[in-house]
Amino acid sequence: MKPFILAETNWKTIKDQKIDLAVLPWGATEAHNYHLPFATDNIMVEKIATEAAQSVWNKGARVIVLPTIPFGVNTGQLDIKLNINLNPYTQFAILNDVIDVLNRHEIYKFLILNGHGGNDFKQIIRELGLKYPKMFICSCNWYQSFENSEFFENSGGHADEMETSMMQFLAPELVLPLNEAGKGEGKKFKIHAFNEKWAWAERKWTQVTSDTGIGDPSKATPVKGEQCFKEVVKKVGDLMIELSEADINNMYE
Repeated sequence: MKPFILAETNWKTIKDQKIDLAVLPWGATEAHNYHLPFATDNIMVEKIATEAAQSVWNKGARVIVLPTIPFGVNTGQLDIKLNINLNPYTQFAILNDVIDVLNRHEIYKFLILNGHGGNDFKQIIRELGLKYPKMFICSCNWYQSFENSEFFENSGGHADEMETSMMQFLAPELVLPLNEAGKGEGKKFKIHAFNEKWAWAERKWTQVTSDTGIGDPSKATPVKGEQCFKEVVKKVGDLMIELSEADINNMYE
C-alpha cells in the first residue's frame, strides 16, 4: 500500500494526514499506431505520477495522487474505432466536481498531470480559478519537460520513437515487435501558417496518417525509454516538491 496513491490507501491512514498537494493524472484512450496499446497515454502518465510522488514523499512532501482519468479530447479522431472522446465541457464538469471536494477538505494546491496532446486545460483552469479563489490550480504536460533530441533520433508526436521507447521500458508485454509497427508517416497542412505553429486548426487524424501514428518508431529501445522516464520523473518530482512547499499567497518574486 502506497499512502500517496489514493486508490491504494485507506481511511485509517488518510483521515488525519495533512495533504499539501493533490495530483490528477489525465490521459486518453486512443489508437497508437499498430504496435502500442490504446492505454499508452494512461500507462505513461500514471507511472510518472506514481514514481514522482514516491520520490517526493520520501523527502517529506505530502502529496496524494488521484485515480487517472482514462479518456481525453479526441474530437479529430472520431472515425478511428473505439477512440474514446471526452469533450472539453465534460472535462470542465469533472474538474469542477473534483476541485469542489478538494476545496471543502482544504487541499488548496491541485496539479493536473497531463499525458495527452489533445487535452488543453488552460481555459478551464482560468474559469475554475474564478469559482474557487482559494485554490491554486495548475497543469503540466510531462512530454514537454525535456528536449526530444536529448534522448531520441526521430521526432514525431504520437506513437513515435519517444512513446514507443517509454512503453518498451514501462510495459514491454503490451508492445508488439517493431516490425509490426507502421511507419508513422504524417502529412502536413497545405496552409503554411498551421505548420509554423502561429495559426492552429485541428487535424483530421485519418487524413493525416494511415496507421494512426505520427513519427517513425523504428529506432525505439527500452534503454532510451528508461533514460527519458527517469528525467521526466525528476522534473515532475521537482515540480511536486515546489508546489508542496509553496505559499500560494506569495507566489511571485
